[in-house]
Amino acid sequence: MTVGIVGVGYVGLPLALAFAEAGISATGVDVDAERVEALRAGRSHIEDIPDEQLRAEAERLRFDTDYGALRDADAILICVPTPLTVHREPDLGPLMAATEAVAGVLREGQLVVLESTTYPGTTRERLLPMLEASGLRLGDDFNLAFSPERVDPGSERFTIRNTPKIVGGLTPACGDRAERLYAAICEEVVRVSSPETAEMAKLLENIFRSVNIALVNELAILAHRMGIDVWEVIGAAATKPFGFMRFEPGPGMGGHCLPVDPFYLSWRAREFDMTAEFIELAGKVNQSQPYFCEQRVVEALNASGRAVNGSNVLLLGVAYKPGVGDTRESPALKLIELLRRHGATISYHDTHVPELPELGLASRELGPALAEADLVVIVTAHPDVDHEEVARTAALTLDLRGVTRGVEAPNVQRL
Repeated sequence: MTVGIVGVGYVGLPLALAFAEAGISATGVDVDAERVEALRAGRSHIEDIPDEQLRAEAERLRFDTDYGALRDADAILICVPTPLTVHREPDLGPLMAATEAVAGVLREGQLVVLESTTYPGTTRERLLPMLEASGLRLGDDFNLAFSPERVDPGSERFTIRNTPKIVGGLTPACGDRAERLYAAICEEVVRVSSPETAEMAKLLENIFRSVNIALVNELAILAHRMGIDVWEVIGAAATKPFGFMRFEPGPGMGGHCLPVDPFYLSWRAREFDMTAEFIELAGKVNQSQPYFCEQRVVEALNASGRAVNGSNVLLLGVAYKPGVGDTRESPALKLIELLRRHGATISYHDTHVPELPELGLASRELGPALAEADLVVIVTAHPDVDHEEVARTAALTLDLRGVTRGVEAPNVQRL
């Protein structure tokens, strides 16, 4: 068996490697020629995949920019981005372009699986007609299914192998083929009745988190106004052994899923004459969180007798989550923009993100940066930083992640 993968980014490359490590040849196709050239040379662009691990499977991995390389594959998995437009509506441009290209090389007997997160109905209503435009027919000539990606960047605990894989085929035979495919690399395959169910399940996973993060972010704002320590509140509530799941506030949501995926369903809901109010409200609260953090920076500096204008503000962590270098939708980027408007001089320390060229910044060595900072803001709590020691050393610390709760000092403030 051979597998073709369209898009070798944060989802596609780990998938290709998983198949290769299972003894299955995989061909990755990507429109980024530089990325393809690097992968051919055994250089990984993803932190979770060391170059050595990639090179170890070189015999079973192939990378190309030509979709023709997919003709010999038994299965083709589509793992391209599904972003939002500037108006927060689904942008299926990359997906439609990829599907059209796949249709151009589709041959009899192949299985096509969409892994990109999207709204319910995409696989059946958008991909199927484009694939059948090739002259081949679903069921008779090819199979089609949806199986949402569940990649957790930076996690050593959850991998492709031990994370249950949801699969929904357009026909029972489609589901059967997709189930057999993923059984080769996943310990558990969860079969659902349709691609729409699988599409909706993926969105529910992320909407659940988005709504609960918004709830605790809003409570953090209220607790601050009431003079209550929100971290103590959360810790107390989390002692309940049933009926409560711990979520923590922060500077906002980032990454390729939570800030984007819920809006795919809220957009789709409007086609059914419904406003998904919880989803929309959660998005509004989470998008506004960097503004609250900006306010907390202003308050912290004011309390120390300083104005934001002219102050040296050091951000610890600019990636969207601990342990990774991914800055997609990172709230740190918005916070930098807001503080610069106030005239602050911004620097940052993040060993996972050496540079932010679009902002004209590069990561600084922690010691000298701490010595010069009027305020240190903990935005992303990377595990390679001793944040309690930072709080004890820095002139003034604002902790947006609650990682300095062991330090009680007048120069430490928390969200």
